[in-house]
Amino acid sequence: MIGDLRGQDLLVASGNAGKLAEFTALLAPFGNRVLSLKDLGLSEPEETEFTFAGNARLKARAAVAASGLPSLADDSGLTVDILGGWPGIYTADWAEGSDGRDFDVAMTKTWDMLRAIRAKPPYLALFHCVLVLSFPSGEDLVFNGRLLGQIVWPKRGSLGHGYDPIFQPDGHQKTMGEMSGLEKNRISHRAKAVQSLADHCFT
Repeated sequence: MIGDLRGQDLLVASGNAGKLAEFTALLAPFGNRVLSLKDLGLSEPEETEFTFAGNARLKARAAVAASGLPSLADDSGLTVDILGGWPGIYTADWAEGSDGRDFDVAMTKTWDMLRAIRAKPPYLALFHCVLVLSFPSGEDLVFNGRLLGQIVWPKRGSLGHGYDPIFQPDGHQKTMGEMSGLEKNRISHRAKAVQSLADHCFT
């Protein structure tokens, strides 16, 4: 049985600087020292699964095997209703280019696909986050978070990361790219998943 993880070292199995900053802020109230793969000289494994949960579990288990520490991995992405749920698990792949990831390319691709099918607004979408927390004992815990909203164009805001400048959450006039870190961390899909984790593990 998993006890209270408050104050323990926790490895976040990600090389994404934006995600690491969010996790560090979200876990700060619980006194955890958040370590990154870079801190330990580790790298992320290739994502070969076909679900958010599968990829998150793969990354978490690889991290705990390499470090011996409780390891938290997330797989998250954007799904657009009228695009049949795309980009989904390929959210980051749409940003891949010859010079690395460029999310301006990914956001433009999303908009171009909406134009190509002559979709009419609102372009309903959601951000989905699955967290897997793996332990040296072999136990895994899975937590989910979702944020409903819509795609907007042109891009608005330069804050956040990924597709944030084209995603406007339900009930808000700002895109995620226009929100401060504090505003975003109150409502985001990742914040909701971390809150679920906290309810279970920080007691």
